[in-house]
Amino acid sequence: MVPLDPTPRPIDTLPLRGDPAAPALSSRDGTLDYAGLERAVGRLAHWLAAQGLAPGDRVASWLPKTRTACLLPLAAPRSGLVHVPVNPVLKRAQVAHILGDSGAALLVTQPVRAGLLEPGDVPRGCAVAAEEDALAHAADALPPSRATPDTLAAILYTSGSTGKPKGVMLSHANLWLGAVSVAHYLKLAPDDRVLGVLPLSFDYGQNQLLSTWAAGGCVVPLDYLTPRDVVKAVAAQGITTLAGVPPLWTQLLEANWPAEAAAQLRRLTNSGGALTPRMVRALRERFPAADLYPMYGLTEAFRSTFLDPALVDAAPDSIGRAIPFAEVLVVRPDGSRAAAGEPGELVHAGPLVAQGYWRDAERTAQRFRPAPAFAEHRGTAVWSGDTVVEGADGLLRFVGRDDEMIKSAGNRISPTEIEEAVLAGGEVEEAAAFGVPDERLGQAILVVARGDGAGIEARLCERLRRELPAFQQPSHYRWLDALPRNANGKLDRSGLRAAILAEWRVR
Repeated sequence: MVPLDPTPRPIDTLPLRGDPAAPALSSRDGTLDYAGLERAVGRLAHWLAAQGLAPGDRVASWLPKTRTACLLPLAAPRSGLVHVPVNPVLKRAQVAHILGDSGAALLVTQPVRAGLLEPGDVPRGCAVAAEEDALAHAADALPPSRATPDTLAAILYTSGSTGKPKGVMLSHANLWLGAVSVAHYLKLAPDDRVLGVLPLSFDYGQNQLLSTWAAGGCVVPLDYLTPRDVVKAVAAQGITTLAGVPPLWTQLLEANWPAEAAAQLRRLTNSGGALTPRMVRALRERFPAADLYPMYGLTEAFRSTFLDPALVDAAPDSIGRAIPFAEVLVVRPDGSRAAAGEPGELVHAGPLVAQGYWRDAERTAQRFRPAPAFAEHRGTAVWSGDTVVEGADGLLRFVGRDDEMIKSAGNRISPTEIEEAVLAGGEVEEAAAFGVPDERLGQAILVVARGDGAGIEARLCERLRRELPAFQQPSHYRWLDALPRNANGKLDRSGLRAAILAEWRVR
């Protein structure tokens, strides 16, 4: 088991922890042992340093799970830069927002992806480089960095309840301690092989790299199209650890699994939505040798809680207790500690708390506030906006989300971003987006719009398929002659949402 050393180190030194001859990364580009991983990180960092960028400049990557995509979270910080991974499924307008908002000085991508961008999408002063060039010209290697723990290492973009995605600032300490914490409580070992199916732009997905390397194991990144691709990879690659979100588990449970492949899995980890008791039973039956780890987390604090596999059967509705290095508190509206059984806001304190939102002091002040007076960790805490209850057993249970985020297939989706996309084409003049219960997705996107859907919906859907990624596509539309308004003349969003959900429950 990885020891819980609370001393953070530069994140780019992770490869130095592994056995030099042990496999560290096995991808379609071949296999790197830990000595090879260290050399590859150093060479890519040297190439980045030769691009004429200033310390602290942002280098974005818009790539599938290639070797370059896996190396950049270490190589960029080693060269004194800040890595900004962009989800490869995003469309050009969303990529343009992240490039512009982050002030990226370099975009590493593939020629076919670069060709999808239009004039103005890449901000002035941002160079575009092909990943092939980055690797082909990397001859010399930079040595490990000596970055201080609080040096900014990455900006991960996450959707907010309003507006466009915002960048969460993560330091070397955030990434290092998060990797050590997860590797410890998952009991990862050097002989583990972790299948990386989640996007590397997602904190949960990127941590699959970092926690595996902290334990000296091997990551096998996979861009999959069907559940069958995952099954085949588990069998062919000797996978022991699989992370997913509830919709993926639903698909994998419906797939045909060779008995040997199902039996070799040692652990399953879940985040991005709660597992139902029925799904827990099904996973237990299908993967009898695997420990099941339900988890809850925030990009703003990486991860907050996990449930010990030994407690899953007895408490399948729980999100567990704080992970190592995290202090998780249940707080009343007046800032005092909530009693057992009393709902309160989940507040996360300690060294995993991020540095705030990139260039967004207003939203940072709303979410990153001083820890409650009774907290052991002083300083800044993340006030999640989520309501939880701590039971007499010390386990936390999720009650509800105070904001209006749509959580679909493990993705946090901003209703405002969907509404802006719906309105952008001029087919409708007023619209509101909500999440409605969906057995497979957790929540599906419902758009309520003013107008006659008979002549509009087909054209609107066709345009959105071009402009939004699959996980942001509305599944349902409701057309009204007028949308309700409150006394101030504003859209009565809360009333409309309540009516929609009440109607949905009686379906």
